[in-house]
Amino acid sequence: MTLQATLLRPLIRGPIRTQISIKRILVGGRLGDLGRFPRYLAFSLIGGALIWAPITGYLRTAPLSFKSSTSLILPGSGASASMNLNGIGQASSFANSAFASNSVSPTETYKRLIGADRILEAAANSMNLSRQEFGKPRINLVDQTSLIHLEMTGRSAEDAQARGDALLAAFFVEIDALRADEQSTREDSGLGAIADYRASVTATRADIARLQRETGLISSTQYDAMIETTRLLQSRVQDLAATLSEKNQSVASLETTLGIPAHAAAATLKLYADAEFISMTDEVGTHAARLSEARSLFGGGHPKVQDAGAAYRAATAAALQQAALVTGLDKAALGNLDLAPAGARADLLAQLVRMDAERAGVAQQHETLSDQLAQDLAHQQGLATTAARLQDLQRDFSVAEAVFASAIARAQSTKSDVYASYPLVQVLENPSLPDAPSSPNRKLAIAAGGAATFLMLMGLLLGWTRSAVIGRLLNKPEVAK
Repeated sequence: MTLQATLLRPLIRGPIRTQISIKRILVGGRLGDLGRFPRYLAFSLIGGALIWAPITGYLRTAPLSFKSSTSLILPGSGASASMNLNGIGQASSFANSAFASNSVSPTETYKRLIGADRILEAAANSMNLSRQEFGKPRINLVDQTSLIHLEMTGRSAEDAQARGDALLAAFFVEIDALRADEQSTREDSGLGAIADYRASVTATRADIARLQRETGLISSTQYDAMIETTRLLQSRVQDLAATLSEKNQSVASLETTLGIPAHAAAATLKLYADAEFISMTDEVGTHAARLSEARSLFGGGHPKVQDAGAAYRAATAAALQQAALVTGLDKAALGNLDLAPAGARADLLAQLVRMDAERAGVAQQHETLSDQLAQDLAHQQGLATTAARLQDLQRDFSVAEAVFASAIARAQSTKSDVYASYPLVQVLENPSLPDAPSSPNRKLAIAAGGAATFLMLMGLLLGWTRSAVIGRLLNKPEVAK
């Protein structure tokens, strides 16, 4: 070997070793080369330490946390109520189902409300915690149901359950406050309309009272009763007029038959009811018989005839005087009297007097009722305009009163419809008391560490066998095409 070769050997062997180390790194060594094992063992120990050291530290130092779960449900049916007040009106309220509208989801609304800052703040204050210490609930909506699932995390099982209870209490307090505020807003908005209705009722009632006080007409019903009474009175007057005409005809016919007026017939009956006049009449008859007998025997100038005539005239004068005294008629009127009312004629005279009395009664009744009818008609005509005005006012009052009562009933019925905007929500499952911590999850951590270790070992195994695998791939014959 020459000196040049001896001097250049180190320079030539250096690059050759570098090429061999790079190829060994990329391609690997033989499968049976155990010289590589220390390196692979070191990599496996270092990799295992890097994997299990954080897991072990996490499991040893991580604080325990517990999860308490709660379930809420929203009933899907609506509610309705109806109230019928006799003589006033009807009021009804209806609360639609919480899921009747496709544009609004009550579960989404309540999910947002449960996670609101003021509710979380109220729940934290009830436990003397800060907002950050209390934490935020995990809210899940179960598909195709009306369920809301809540989860609260605490440092212990009792703490997690207490936080769930505090969150529910704050949520229901807020729901009640929102419903009360809605009812108050609705009530305040209706007070103005109710005040206007009350003023309308009061004004109409005042107009009715003033009209009643000025005219004395209480109601249109009273005017209708007056019309009916006047109609009946008019019918009665017409009947009396027909009866009076009949009585007049009957009296006139009998007067013509007897030839004596009714008042003379009454005077005749009154006269012949006097005993003294009857005795005088008998005496006149006796003297008349003597005078007739004397005239038949003697002449007109004979003293007996003269005496009998004088006696007859004296008896007749006395009888006429007594008749005038009894009847109150003068001598001329006494000449119209029937001085021979005997037998059936006396009965006819009595009938004439009775019929005349009935006629006079009917005439008086007809006159009285006719005057009353005239007054009623005049009064009725005077109240016609007033009755129409009063009827209009009473109709307006009835309408105003019905509207006022309905408004009050509607305002009262809306108080029962507390679930109109915020549907009913119920606790399906109270906050649970967890029996095991939810974090740290030892099984999951160990499983993750085992999986990572397995993957690391598989990588080292592939690194150990990469030379054979690469060589097999490079020496693989091509498939003829």
